[in-house]
Amino acid sequence: MCPECREPLVAFELEGVEIDRCITCGGTWLDAGELEQITELAGVSPGHVTHALQTATAGKRGKRRCPRCGRKLRAITIGGEPAVEVDRCPGGDGLWLDADEMRAVITSFAQEEEAGAVARFFADLYRHELNPRSEGE
Repeated sequence: MCPECREPLVAFELEGVEIDRCITCGGTWLDAGELEQITELAGVSPGHVTHALQTATAGKRGKRRCPRCGRKLRAITIGGEPAVEVDRCPGGDGLWLDADEMRAVITSFAQEEEAGAVARFFADLYRHELNPRSEGE
């Protein structure tokens, strides 16, 4: 269930990685290790993205709950300028990114050479949301 709107999550697969999305609010759930898997599939070492996750300090507990274990998610800040706040399961089950947070992560990491391939992976997955067609197309 979606941590934000409590609707069912829909699984999408891209290059063997299953990404859980909420069709209603546009949020994304990444299970533990999926970001690293995406990084490796993109042909780069986990590097900056993984380091950012490992060194992020957990903030306060929010209202949202982990779709895997039910514990309250904690806000963490990742990325450089601009930094992005996402929610992480305190039990290590994964990450929750709101729709606007995913766009910010793609934009932020696309500017860093090492993470550019990862940003391209997500940009491909979210191409319809990042480049909306005008009405009538």
